[in-house]
Amino acid sequence: MSDFVIPPPATPSVAVAGSSARFPIRRVFCVGRNYAAHAREMGNDPNREPPFFFMKPADAVVPADGEVPYPTLTDNLHHEVELVVALGGGGSRVAPEDALALVWGYGVGVDLTRRDLQDVAKKMSRPWDWAKGFDASAPCSPLQPVDAVGHPEAGRVWLQVNGELRQQGDLTELIWPVPDIISHVSRAVALQPGDLIFTGTPAGVGALQPGDRVQGGVAGVAAFDFTMGPRPA
Repeated sequence: MSDFVIPPPATPSVAVAGSSARFPIRRVFCVGRNYAAHAREMGNDPNREPPFFFMKPADAVVPADGEVPYPTLTDNLHHEVELVVALGGGGSRVAPEDALALVWGYGVGVDLTRRDLQDVAKKMSRPWDWAKGFDASAPCSPLQPVDAVGHPEAGRVWLQVNGELRQQGDLTELIWPVPDIISHVSRAVALQPGDLIFTGTPAGVGALQPGDRVQGGVAGVAAFDFTMGPRPA
């Protein structure tokens, strides 16, 4: 007999490559402006200042294959391809040299952004939640365990739309690499198994239209291929 007054929601999860098992998602942290060229294209200073973070709901993560729904409330939906870190351990005030021991595996995700809503929020000094945390705003590839891919420190990060290359960078260009990101997040909140971290996107972000085919990946980690669904009526 359940003690819940309504049926509890299903646990959000993401596929694991080569397995029927799934990785449960607790929270999704995202790093802003973690590639210098992207910071510049967004009109910001790319100097190594302390990173800033925002979050997406756990159930915003959807498979980065098949059809991804085009969201409501936007005329300017942007793609941002990113390395995704999946944590199998947790802790607070984690030192950078201890951070990689918390990592279960890696994947590749797309931080979909309602850029028009974000621009309004920035001008009015309001939160970005509606711009970043909407339904299906975090398509993600199946995760690869560390045993399969190690801890990638270099590798091409890319995204193309309808065969046209839009974004290209390398993990070596991260202003804050994975151990530093984990350490910074752990100073603000206690990290837990199941947390995902989207690590930032290279330059070249741009608009997506209904029907666009979106492909991308991180060399040595994973790739994805999905199509944007129709614009909501």
